[in-house]
Amino acid sequence: MSKNQIEIHIKVSSLDDDAAALLALESGLSKQIIKQAMNKGAVWLTRGKQTQRLRRAKRALKIGDELHLYYNQQVLAQEVENAELIADEGLYSLWYKPYGMLCQGSKWGDHTTINRYVETHLTPQRPAFIIHRLDRAATGLVLIGHSRQTTAALAKLFEQRSLDKYYQVIVEGQFSHNGTGESVTIDSEVDGKPARSHATLLKYDASQNRSLVQVKIETGRKHQIRIHMASIGHPVVGDRQHGIADDSEVNLQLTSCYLKFPCPITGKQREFELPQRLRPEL
Repeated sequence: MSKNQIEIHIKVSSLDDDAAALLALESGLSKQIIKQAMNKGAVWLTRGKQTQRLRRAKRALKIGDELHLYYNQQVLAQEVENAELIADEGLYSLWYKPYGMLCQGSKWGDHTTINRYVETHLTPQRPAFIIHRLDRAATGLVLIGHSRQTTAALAKLFEQRSLDKYYQVIVEGQFSHNGTGESVTIDSEVDGKPARSHATLLKYDASQNRSLVQVKIETGRKHQIRIHMASIGHPVVGDRQHGIADDSEVNLQLTSCYLKFPCPITGKQREFELPQRLRPEL
């Protein structure tokens, strides 16, 4: 394993040194680099049957604990734009997720995830739990829970399809020759599973031969909107996986813009919209 990628597992047999010192000695990396890796979620502690990220070098260890270092220089060097708070509802909040920010970390780190960003930037500080996901390349509204009970209640709304979700995408070509306001339903399977999307033209730019389209999804299959739009000849601009974009193209033009759901705390219907400045524009 190269110096750029190191994986180490240590069983604690002495309490003379802290975690950073033990991992530095074993890996050949400096304590400062180990502490940076800790802060970015690349160090884990196993105690009994529980394994969790270890972020503080000074946390008291016990004999028999196991330390795990997953050091990947390339992962730890990654940077993303800041997320933006849209609404703080106490037990949950809504955020704008920028391009490149993840909704799930890995054993190699979690510093570029939306929930870690929320944990370290929301005031007052609260735990942050992922409720639903947006693709790394997609942008827009993400709902974050701040208690396990509220997170479970909100996740259930997604499972039961009790939320209204709207996305805006820029696609290639002139979508729906019948003009704006008429919805087109796409119900082709995604990965062998039923999937349904409703797409409506908002605006067409003849000079670019591109359309701004609003999409409401009834199901939440992976890459559903991207696959559905490509399937009818209107791939999403910037889609390098399912569309026609190459590396020189702009970022994926797919944004989650609107959420409506019954608040699990008050029972009242809540609506949240992304500001116009954060939406895709032709």
